[in-house]
Formats: sequence, structure tokens, C-alpha cells
Amino acid sequence: MWSRRAFGSSVAIIACGCGVPSASMAAPVLPIDLSAIPAFAHEQTMRLAIAEARGNPAFPFGAVILRAADRHVMATGVNKSAANPTFHGEIVAINDYVARHGNRGWEEAILYTTGEPCPMCMSAIVWAGIGGVVWGTSIEQLRQFGINQILVPATTVIGGSAFYHGEILGQVLQAETDALFRNRKRS
Repeated sequence: MWSRRAFGSSVAIIACGCGVPSASMAAPVLPIDLSAIPAFAHEQTMRLAIAEARGNPAFPFGAVILRAADRHVMATGVNKSAANPTFHGEIVAINDYVARHGNRGWEEAILYTTGEPCPMCMSAIVWAGIGGVVWGTSIEQLRQFGINQILVPATTVIGGSAFYHGEILGQVLQAETDALFRNRKRS
């Protein structure tokens, strides 16, 4: 299911992977309704992801994972692809989460990221079962800013999953995240 909704001062893209739960799940978990969370709460957390992103001025992909119920920050990450090409901000945050909390509780988490997750990161999010994803700058816009991208939107990745129940919300604080990528340090 895909829809566009008014969200704060902008329009956001929302998609829900509403497939059938896998047989290995003990009990179905209700998806997080990202549209029920006030715009200011999404913006506040996106600003934390922006702060993380400033840790890599060349590739300002910052991510924050929080527990939806109480908005507690559970993990953070920034792009470290100079050390390992798979260490995008989302993957670093996922690894930080596992180090702190183990490989559980994903369905209760929301991942905030400055850029729309690439297919690799979105696939990791789907496999983990993270309850929601909120991003700022789209993959297409990242490409226009000169950052190489695989042009497969996150919504396409979740649309290919019959078991992912999370929602995705895009274009949150897009003007601020666009500025990060537009003004990034270039070699």
C-alpha cells in the first residue's frame, strides 16, 4: 500500500509492507503507525540523525534507531564506508543496536536516516524486521547531488517482501538533509 500524506510543512511518502507474517513468528506484531506520531517528534529525531551525519562530512549519511513506545534512542551510526563498503549509516546503526541490545526487539524500533536507504540497507532493515523507517533525502536526489546510487527506491524493496510489516516515511526535514548532501566535502 502506497500513499502520499500531508505531514507537517511537507508531503511525505508512506509505504507499508503489509504482507503475511512468516511461519516462524510466534505472534504477529502490529506495525508502527508512523503517521500517528506527531511531525515534531519525527523532526526532532531526524535532527539527531543529521547530527550523526556531521561525523562524515564527505558522506553525511547518519542514522538513529529508537524505540517507538518511549522515543528512547537505542543506537546510532554514521557512514564508515571508507573502512568497509557495507558500513553505510544504517548498517552501522544496526550493528550498534545489536552490540547494545542483541538481535531482538526490532519490530518496536524506528530507524531514522538522512538519506533514503539504498537497496542493501533497506534489505537489511526488512530482514531485521525494523518496525518503521523515516528518511530525509531521496535516492534520486542523492544521485543528483553527485553521490553514486543504485536507483531502486526503498518502497520497491519492501514491496518485494511478503513478510515485512513496517512503514516507511520519506521527505522528513528534506530541506535540511538536502543541504547536508549538497554542501558535502568533496575530494
